[in-house]
Amino acid sequence: MESLKPVAAQDQLWQQIRRDVAVQVEREPILASFLHATILNHSTLESALSFHLANKLDSAVAPALLVREVIDEALEADPGIGLAARADLAAIEARDSACHSLYEPFLFFKGFHALQAWRVAHWLWQQQRRSLSLFVQHRISVVFGVDIHPAAQLGQGILLDHATGIVIGETAVVEDNVSIMQSVTLGGTGKESGDRHPKVRCGVLIGAGSKILGNIEIGRCSQIASGSVVLKAVPEKSLVAGVPAKVIGTASCEQPALSMDQCALSQVDQLR
Repeated sequence: MESLKPVAAQDQLWQQIRRDVAVQVEREPILASFLHATILNHSTLESALSFHLANKLDSAVAPALLVREVIDEALEADPGIGLAARADLAAIEARDSACHSLYEPFLFFKGFHALQAWRVAHWLWQQQRRSLSLFVQHRISVVFGVDIHPAAQLGQGILLDHATGIVIGETAVVEDNVSIMQSVTLGGTGKESGDRHPKVRCGVLIGAGSKILGNIEIGRCSQIASGSVVLKAVPEKSLVAGVPAKVIGTASCEQPALSMDQCALSQVDQLR
């Protein structure tokens, strides 16, 4: 995929990943072949991303070589996918205390992998290639334990932290710079059709295990405490908690998604 040259030599993020991985080759020779195959053999992030995702989504009916052709096609047609991947990597590095270098989420964090594979599925959906799009969604669910409908709308700078058990429905919207913890559902309330899923505005932090149900708006820079069940719209910059969730205060900071401050749970006592 060397024809893809969105930022090529001046792509500082990709060059930093390559430098850090070169150090790891020296430190862990047992991983040398893996690190060369996934990172050092590729001149662009897009090339490495298509190779890495294809090998993860590989199956008996759609081997990695064929999957990579589809991913390459999407990356070539829509340079925004590669730009969003860079924003997602930067978000992980800035917000996830378990991330110590950009190469770590690129190689090992399934939340990042699931999100980038979803971007390919979403592109396919937009091209009316819906059967293939749903096939990719299925493989994402099987491989990563994340189920995002390809018709959903997701921005960039998104962190899916740990990611296991995240479900995002067909008409959901997740804007830029949102952080979502594991086991979160952005779902419907039943068998209704049409526009039926949540709209999560920029800067929102959604705590682990939260369920947000229905065509409701989660206002920008709001904070959903872990384990909440949200059934009503949330005003911007609010802190909500409980089952069903109630507004119990203001968000703990100006940008909850960026601070990743989970201490809001201590305010749940106000509900008792």
